[in-house]
Amino acid sequence: MKTKVLFYMALLLIFGNCATTKTNPPILKDYTLGEKWIWKWERVAEGEVRAQGEDIQEVVNYNGTLGLWNGIDTLQISKTIHQEQSDTPFRNWPLEVGKKWKYVSEWENNEGTTGKTSQDAKITAFEELHVVAGKFKAYKIEYKGIVTNSRGFKGEMNDIWWYSPELKTYIKHVNDDGYGLYTNELTSYSKAN
Repeated sequence: MKTKVLFYMALLLIFGNCATTKTNPPILKDYTLGEKWIWKWERVAEGEVRAQGEDIQEVVNYNGTLGLWNGIDTLQISKTIHQEQSDTPFRNWPLEVGKKWKYVSEWENNEGTTGKTSQDAKITAFEELHVVAGKFKAYKIEYKGIVTNSRGFKGEMNDIWWYSPELKTYIKHVNDDGYGLYTNELTSYSKAN
């Protein structure tokens, strides 16, 4: 009898951890006035740090509702979360391990160069990740593909993003374009006062 109970407990542990986790996008009520995220980033090429900086995002009052302030501009949260999902989205909701899709983005930088990023995306894990800000469960999303631009450039573009449902954002990003490595990691998260 004792052996049977241990056997069934072992099965529960094994299959209980295999349960599929699905995560929908955050909604407006998930955000709290005063919530703040800070990331540190750097670009390393040929073994040398070429650029580094800090990004912030804070939930603020904005036109009678909540907005995300990045130190320069403020975006209304409800407008960013209620966008219609394209056929080739950056994140394909709901998130779940094993999900695959195509991500395509056409863009223009501040110097007037236009380009296109085309990547195959796949959620490869839902894992605990330790970053400077702490330990969080996050989806590991891998993007592999190419980037082209109006100046004739064409090259590989591989990214890994770790998205934390608890924090409603990414906690780490690594980009390898074949010339250098860009990393961006959450260093601080604070809830509303």
